[in-house]
Amino acid sequence: MAPEAYYRRDLALVHHLGFGFHADRCAPGILAHLEPVRARGGVVVELGCGSGLLTRHLVDAGHTVIATDASEAMLDLAREHAPEADVRRLVLPDDPIPEADAVVSVGHVLSYLPDEAAVWRALTRAAQALRADGVLAIDLCDLAWGVARRDAPNYGFVEDDWAIVTRFSMPRPDRFVREMATFLRNDDDSWRRDDERHDNVLVDTSQAPELLARDGVEATVGRSFGDETLPEGLHTIVGHRRA
Repeated sequence: MAPEAYYRRDLALVHHLGFGFHADRCAPGILAHLEPVRARGGVVVELGCGSGLLTRHLVDAGHTVIATDASEAMLDLAREHAPEADVRRLVLPDDPIPEADAVVSVGHVLSYLPDEAAVWRALTRAAQALRADGVLAIDLCDLAWGVARRDAPNYGFVEDDWAIVTRFSMPRPDRFVREMATFLRNDDDSWRRDDERHDNVLVDTSQAPELLARDGVEATVGRSFGDETLPEGLHTIVGHRRA
Protein backbone atom coordinates (compact mmCIF):
# COMPACT_ATOMS: atom_id res chain seq x y z
CA MET A 1 0.00 0.00 0.00
CA ALA A 2 1.29 3.48 -0.86
CA PRO A 3 2.18 5.72 2.10
CA GLU A 4 -0.44 8.14 3.34
CA ALA A 5 -0.28 11.53 1.66
CA TYR A 6 -1.39 13.32 4.80
CA TYR A 7 -1.30 12.52 8.50
CA ARG A 8 0.95 9.54 8.78
CA ARG A 9 1.42 7.92 12.20
CA ASP A 10 3.57 10.54 13.95
CA LEU A 11 1.80 13.68 12.73
CA ALA A 12 -1.57 12.05 13.41
CA LEU A 13 -0.55 11.47 17.02
CA VAL A 14 0.87 14.98 17.44
CA HIS A 15 -2.33 16.45 16.02
CA HIS A 16 -4.40 14.36 18.44
CA LEU A 17 -2.33 15.30 21.47
CA GLY A 18 -1.84 18.99 20.77
CA PHE A 19 -4.50 20.34 18.46
CA GLY A 20 -7.88 19.24 19.79
CA PHE A 21 -8.87 22.81 20.62
CA HIS A 22 -10.44 23.42 17.19
CA ALA A 23 -12.91 20.56 17.53
CA ASP A 24 -13.64 21.60 21.12
CA ARG A 25 -14.42 25.16 20.00
CA CYS A 26 -16.63 24.11 17.10
CA ALA A 27 -18.55 21.35 18.87
CA PRO A 28 -21.16 23.45 20.75
CA GLY A 29 -22.25 25.31 17.61
CA ILE A 30 -22.36 22.16 15.49
CA LEU A 31 -24.32 20.28 18.14
CA ALA A 32 -26.86 23.09 18.24
CA HIS A 33 -27.37 22.83 14.47
CA LEU A 34 -27.72 19.05 14.80
CA GLU A 35 -30.27 19.02 17.61
CA PRO A 36 -33.21 18.23 15.26
CA VAL A 37 -31.18 15.35 13.84
CA ARG A 38 -30.46 13.97 17.30
CA ALA A 39 -34.11 14.32 18.30
CA ARG A 40 -35.27 12.14 15.41
CA GLY A 41 -32.46 9.60 15.79
CA GLY A 42 -30.81 10.46 12.50
CA VAL A 43 -27.39 9.44 11.24
CA VAL A 44 -24.47 11.87 11.17
CA VAL A 45 -21.64 11.34 8.67
CA GLU A 46 -18.41 13.04 9.64
CA LEU A 47 -15.93 13.75 6.84
CA GLY A 48 -12.28 13.85 7.81
CA CYS A 49 -12.89 12.72 11.37
CA GLY A 50 -9.17 12.63 12.10
CA SER A 51 -8.46 11.06 15.47
CA GLY A 52 -12.09 11.36 16.55
CA LEU A 53 -11.94 14.68 18.42
CA LEU A 54 -15.26 16.00 17.11
CA THR A 55 -16.57 12.43 16.89
CA ARG A 56 -16.23 12.16 20.67
CA HIS A 57 -18.46 15.21 21.13
CA LEU A 58 -21.03 13.84 18.68
CA VAL A 59 -21.36 10.42 20.29
CA ASP A 60 -21.40 11.91 23.79
CA ALA A 61 -24.35 14.04 22.70
CA GLY A 62 -26.25 10.90 21.67
CA HIS A 63 -25.72 10.90 17.90
CA THR A 64 -25.33 7.87 15.69
CA VAL A 65 -22.10 8.62 13.84
CA ILE A 66 -20.34 7.27 10.77
CA ALA A 67 -16.86 8.76 11.11
CA THR A 68 -14.71 8.76 7.96
CA ASP A 69 -11.18 9.73 7.00
CA ALA A 70 -8.60 8.98 4.32
CA SER A 71 -5.72 8.47 6.78
CA GLU A 72 -5.36 4.99 8.23
CA ALA A 73 -3.29 6.39 11.10
CA MET A 74 -6.08 8.80 12.00
CA LEU A 75 -8.69 6.07 11.75
CA ASP A 76 -6.74 3.89 14.18
CA LEU A 77 -6.76 6.75 16.70
CA ALA A 78 -10.46 7.46 16.10
CA ARG A 79 -11.36 3.84 16.83
CA GLU A 80 -9.62 4.18 20.19
CA HIS A 81 -10.93 7.66 21.03
CA ALA A 82 -14.55 7.18 19.91
CA PRO A 83 -15.20 3.44 19.78
CA GLU A 84 -18.96 3.95 19.72
CA ALA A 85 -18.77 5.43 16.20
CA ASP A 86 -18.79 3.45 12.97
CA VAL A 87 -15.29 4.39 11.74
CA ARG A 88 -14.61 3.89 8.03
CA ARG A 89 -12.04 4.86 5.41
CA LEU A 90 -13.40 7.25 2.81
CA VAL A 91 -11.30 9.14 0.27
CA LEU A 92 -12.76 12.36 -1.09
CA PRO A 93 -13.87 13.53 -3.56
CA ASP A 94 -14.94 10.35 -5.33
CA ASP A 95 -15.68 7.67 -2.72
CA PRO A 96 -19.44 7.50 -2.13
CA ILE A 97 -20.62 9.29 1.02
CA PRO A 98 -23.20 7.25 2.98
CA GLU A 99 -26.74 8.60 2.98
CA ALA A 100 -27.21 10.65 6.13
CA ASP A 101 -29.35 13.09 8.08
CA ALA A 102 -26.32 15.32 8.58
CA VAL A 103 -22.87 15.73 7.08
CA VAL A 104 -20.32 17.55 9.24
CA SER A 105 -16.63 18.32 9.07
CA VAL A 106 -14.11 20.51 10.89
CA GLY A 107 -10.44 21.15 10.23
CA HIS A 108 -10.99 22.37 6.62
CA VAL A 109 -10.94 18.80 5.36
CA LEU A 110 -12.03 19.64 1.81
CA SER A 111 -9.15 22.12 1.55
CA TYR A 112 -6.75 19.14 1.44
CA LEU A 113 -8.09 18.05 -1.95
CA PRO A 114 -5.86 18.57 -4.98
CA ASP A 115 -7.64 21.47 -6.68
CA GLU A 116 -10.70 23.71 -6.66
CA ALA A 117 -12.71 21.37 -8.89
CA ALA A 118 -12.20 18.53 -6.41
CA VAL A 119 -13.31 20.77 -3.52
CA TRP A 120 -16.58 21.64 -5.25
CA ARG A 121 -17.11 18.03 -6.33
CA ALA A 122 -16.75 16.82 -2.74
CA LEU A 123 -19.10 19.53 -1.48
CA THR A 124 -21.67 18.50 -4.10
CA ARG A 125 -21.39 14.86 -3.05
CA ALA A 126 -21.92 15.87 0.57
CA ALA A 127 -25.11 17.72 -0.39
CA GLN A 128 -26.35 14.78 -2.43
CA ALA A 129 -25.84 12.44 0.54
CA LEU A 130 -28.29 14.40 2.70
CA ARG A 131 -31.78 13.09 3.29
CA ALA A 132 -34.78 15.42 3.46
CA ASP A 133 -34.41 17.94 6.31
CA GLY A 134 -30.72 17.04 6.44
CA VAL A 135 -28.08 19.37 7.86
CA LEU A 136 -24.71 20.32 6.40
CA ALA A 137 -22.07 21.92 8.65
CA ILE A 138 -18.44 22.17 7.51
CA ASP A 139 -15.54 24.60 7.56
CA LEU A 140 -13.44 25.50 4.55
CA CYS A 141 -10.44 27.73 3.80
CA ASP A 142 -11.42 30.84 1.88
CA LEU A 143 -9.03 32.89 -0.25
CA ALA A 144 -8.96 35.24 2.74
CA TRP A 145 -7.04 32.53 4.63
CA GLY A 146 -4.05 33.15 2.41
CA VAL A 147 -4.35 36.92 2.54
CA ALA A 148 -4.25 36.81 6.35
CA ARG A 149 -1.16 34.54 6.37
CA ARG A 150 0.88 35.85 3.48
CA ASP A 151 3.76 36.77 5.79
CA ALA A 152 3.07 34.23 8.55
CA PRO A 153 6.15 33.44 10.66
CA ASN A 154 7.31 29.87 11.03
CA TYR A 155 5.89 27.98 14.00
CA GLY A 156 7.26 25.62 16.62
CA PHE A 157 5.76 23.85 19.62
CA VAL A 158 7.48 21.57 22.11
CA GLU A 159 6.12 19.19 24.72
CA ASP A 160 7.92 16.60 26.87
CA ASP A 161 7.45 13.73 24.41
CA TRP A 162 6.81 15.45 21.09
CA ALA A 163 7.54 18.58 19.09
CA ILE A 164 6.51 20.11 15.79
CA VAL A 165 8.15 22.72 13.57
CA THR A 166 6.19 24.24 10.70
CA ARG A 167 7.25 26.43 7.79
CA PHE A 168 4.54 28.27 5.84
CA SER A 169 4.53 29.38 2.22
CA MET A 170 2.11 30.58 -0.46
CA PRO A 171 3.29 29.60 -3.94
CA ARG A 172 0.17 31.24 -5.38
CA PRO A 173 -2.94 33.03 -4.02
CA ASP A 174 -5.08 29.88 -3.95
CA ARG A 175 -2.50 27.57 -2.34
CA PHE A 176 -1.31 27.53 1.27
CA VAL A 177 1.55 25.16 2.12
CA ARG A 178 2.77 23.85 5.46
CA GLU A 179 6.03 21.91 5.66
CA MET A 180 6.12 20.13 9.01
CA ALA A 181 8.76 18.21 10.90
CA THR A 182 7.48 16.16 13.83
CA PHE A 183 9.65 14.70 16.59
CA LEU A 184 8.45 11.96 18.96
CA ARG A 185 10.30 10.37 21.85
CA ASN A 186 10.91 6.63 21.53
CA ASP A 187 10.70 4.18 24.44
CA ASP A 188 14.50 4.28 24.80
CA ASP A 189 14.43 8.12 25.08
CA SER A 190 15.83 8.60 21.59
CA TRP A 191 13.88 10.78 19.16
CA ARG A 192 12.51 10.03 15.73
CA ARG A 193 11.62 12.54 13.02
CA ASP A 194 9.08 12.48 10.22
CA ASP A 195 8.35 15.18 7.64
CA GLU A 196 5.11 16.00 5.87
CA ARG A 197 4.07 18.69 3.41
CA HIS A 198 0.41 19.74 3.41
CA ASP A 199 -0.98 21.71 0.46
CA ASN A 200 -4.31 23.40 1.12
CA VAL A 201 -6.49 24.70 -1.71
CA LEU A 202 -8.12 28.07 -1.03
CA VAL A 203 -11.44 28.86 -2.68
CA ASP A 204 -13.97 31.67 -2.91
CA THR A 205 -16.44 30.28 -0.38
CA SER A 206 -19.11 32.77 -1.46
CA GLN A 207 -19.71 30.44 -4.43
CA ALA A 208 -20.83 27.60 -2.17
CA PRO A 209 -24.51 28.57 -1.63
CA GLU A 210 -25.24 28.71 -5.38
CA LEU A 211 -23.51 25.37 -5.91
CA LEU A 212 -25.40 23.69 -3.07
CA ALA A 213 -28.73 25.10 -4.20
CA ARG A 214 -28.49 22.97 -7.35
CA ASP A 215 -28.93 19.93 -5.10
CA GLY A 216 -31.68 21.39 -2.97
CA VAL A 217 -29.54 22.57 -0.05
CA GLU A 218 -30.06 26.12 1.21
CA ALA A 219 -26.76 27.25 2.73
CA THR A 220 -25.04 30.29 4.17
CA VAL A 221 -21.37 31.11 4.56
CA GLY A 222 -20.32 32.43 7.97
CA ARG A 223 -17.44 32.99 10.35
CA SER A 224 -18.49 30.50 13.04
CA PHE A 225 -20.83 27.61 13.80
CA GLY A 226 -22.02 29.29 16.99
CA ASP A 227 -20.30 31.55 19.49
CA GLU A 228 -16.73 30.41 18.85
CA THR A 229 -14.08 32.53 17.16
CA LEU A 230 -12.47 30.82 14.18
CA PRO A 231 -9.13 31.74 12.58
CA GLU A 232 -9.25 34.51 9.98
CA GLY A 233 -10.19 33.12 6.58
CA LEU A 234 -11.67 29.85 7.89
CA HIS A 235 -15.32 30.04 6.89
CA THR A 236 -18.28 27.88 7.85
CA ILE A 237 -20.85 26.54 5.42
CA VAL A 238 -24.11 25.57 7.10
CA GLY A 239 -27.10 24.38 5.15
CA HIS A 240 -30.34 22.42 5.20
CA ARG A 241 -31.87 20.21 2.55
CA ARG A 242 -35.46 21.10 1.89
CA ALA A 243 -38.00 18.55 3.12
